[in-house]
Amino acid sequence: MTNTLVQATNLHKYFGQTHAVDGVDLNIKSGEIYGLVGSDGAGKTTTMRLLVGALKPSQGEITICGYDLHKQVEMARSTIGYLSQRFSMYEDLTVLENIRFFAEIRGLSSTEWLPRSMEILEFVGLDKFKDRRAGQLSGGMKQKLGLASALVTCPRLLLLDEPTTGVDPVTRQDFWQLVIKLVSQPAIANPKSQIQNHESNGVSVIISTPYMDEASRCHRVGFMKKGKIIVEDTPSNLRARLNGRVLELRGNPINILRHVAHQDEDVEDVAAFGDKLHVRVREGRSAIIMKRLPKEIKSAGGELTELRVIPSTLEDVFIALSED
Repeated sequence: MTNTLVQATNLHKYFGQTHAVDGVDLNIKSGEIYGLVGSDGAGKTTTMRLLVGALKPSQGEITICGYDLHKQVEMARSTIGYLSQRFSMYEDLTVLENIRFFAEIRGLSSTEWLPRSMEILEFVGLDKFKDRRAGQLSGGMKQKLGLASALVTCPRLLLLDEPTTGVDPVTRQDFWQLVIKLVSQPAIANPKSQIQNHESNGVSVIISTPYMDEASRCHRVGFMKKGKIIVEDTPSNLRARLNGRVLELRGNPINILRHVAHQDEDVEDVAAFGDKLHVRVREGRSAIIMKRLPKEIKSAGGELTELRVIPSTLEDVFIALSED
């Protein structure tokens, strides 16, 4: 059996004159967490909806777990768990009733969905809240309920569309621990679990996120811009693209430091990171700028407290790619 769970070739999606997805290719292997990142309007959500079969591509082909999404849509969808941006559970139903609803519309009997649901609720940390109405859950708990509902049919592929947007940092961390645990383990709870995640093939996750710290947790990342994936690689390889080209600049007042750095002909970009600045410079010019900037800052009336080369972050890479 093939190790590739998702094969998308030359995907296009038009909305009138708008080219929302423009020639996207994807090859996602089992056990892989793949991150789609990009600015608002880059095409991430449209790509997700094409992969889940909610939208029909204007052009291109999609194969999910060996099934042609166009010709074998129901068989392909049976292998997918999907969590959309917006909370899509029924708020008047309890946690368990919501999971039951999604299980039964996928054809699971009570002898299948009930023990499976209880196991999943324990996995996501909602077992003590199974009788609470969904409308009374916190934002983070709602996202966990969405994940639980997506897992009830034992999918081989999880599509998560910005699942942590609007939740607090602790909840984001908890959610990611669940995702990583799900991918790394063949079964959710134990070797005798009914929730077998196809041990021989592994579960794959495609997640869109605006957070670069989340993107760094993925095995591979695809940067989208204007409907295209403009670059795709591992987080470490992406960061290496800017090795030696990012300087950290500290001092006062920060507005003068920013202005002086912007004026330098060898500086490509200046971005604020808290109380410091990240200065991206042209390749091979770091040493020269580190000699030149202190004099320019002093002449402008600023005070420099620190200037050093630092490892680039995915935020630095994202900003650079967004500008190119």
